[in-house]
Amino acid sequence: MNQPVHHVNAESPIGVFDSGVGGLSVLRHIHAQLPHEHLIYFADSGHAPYGDRSEEWVIERSLAVAGFLFGQGIKALVVACNTATTAAIKAIRAQWPGMSIVGVEPGLKPGAAATQTGKVGVLATDRTLHSEKFLQLRDQIAASTHAEFLLQPCIGLVDQIELGELGSSATTALLEQYVMPLLDAGADTLVLGCTHYPFVEQAIRNVVAQHAVRTVTLVDTGDAVARQLARLLEGAGLQRPAGVPHLRGYTTASAAVLAEAFRGLLGLTPQVDAVEVA
Repeated sequence: MNQPVHHVNAESPIGVFDSGVGGLSVLRHIHAQLPHEHLIYFADSGHAPYGDRSEEWVIERSLAVAGFLFGQGIKALVVACNTATTAAIKAIRAQWPGMSIVGVEPGLKPGAAATQTGKVGVLATDRTLHSEKFLQLRDQIAASTHAEFLLQPCIGLVDQIELGELGSSATTALLEQYVMPLLDAGADTLVLGCTHYPFVEQAIRNVVAQHAVRTVTLVDTGDAVARQLARLLEGAGLQRPAGVPHLRGYTTASAAVLAEAFRGLLGLTPQVDAVEVA
C-alpha cells in the first residue's frame, strides 16, 4: 500500500538514515555539496547492526524508519546504508512512489576503473556481500570490465566504529585481518562497501602502508551519492538556493552518543533526540 506524504517544497528537509553513525560519512558529502539544505539524520543505533540480520527484517525496519522521516515532511530520502539499500530500497520506492530516493552501493564501477592489477578488494558487511542485488552488480561489472572482485566480509567492524573505536588496537587488528588477505591476493584498489568504513579510512591506510608492495586506491561512494541527490532535487525544482540550513538528529539509542558522533566525526552540534520507531 502506497503511503501518503506531505506537500513538499524547496524549504522541506532532506532525510538521511543509517543503522547507526556510518551514514554521517554520506551526510558529510551532502552538507558540503548542498550547503543550504535542511537535513535530518536518523541513526537506528538501537537496532544496529543491520549487516547480520535477515533480509526480511531489514526491509521491515527500513520501511519503519523511512515512514518516520516522511512523516517529518522530507522532500528526499537518502538510504545511507549499504545493507538497507541492497535489501530494502525497492520496497521503499514502492511505498513512496514519485519521491526522490537515493541509495548507496559499493563502488564497484569506480573500483574497476581505478585498478591496475585487475583485482579489486571489496570490504562490506556479510549481508551486503551475499545480497542478490550486490551479486548481480558484481557480475555485470566484472563481465564488462574484466575486473576480479575479491569479497571480504568485515564482521565486527561496524560495532567498533559505533563505539568510536576508530584507531584502537582492536580495530587495527580487525583491519589487518580483513585487509591483508586482499593485499596478498594482489588487490590494488579497496572499495569501502559500508558507509561506516570511511571513518576508519586513515586506519586502513596505515595498515596498507605497512604491508602493501604497491600503491593502493580507496574508493568511497559518498561523493557520488551527494551528486545524484543534487541532480534529482534540481530536476524536481526542489533545491534550496540560499539561506541558513538547519540540521536535526534522531536516534533509537542514546541521544548523547549520536551528538558526540556529530561533534567528533563532523564537528557539528545539532539538536539530537532519542525516539522510538516501531
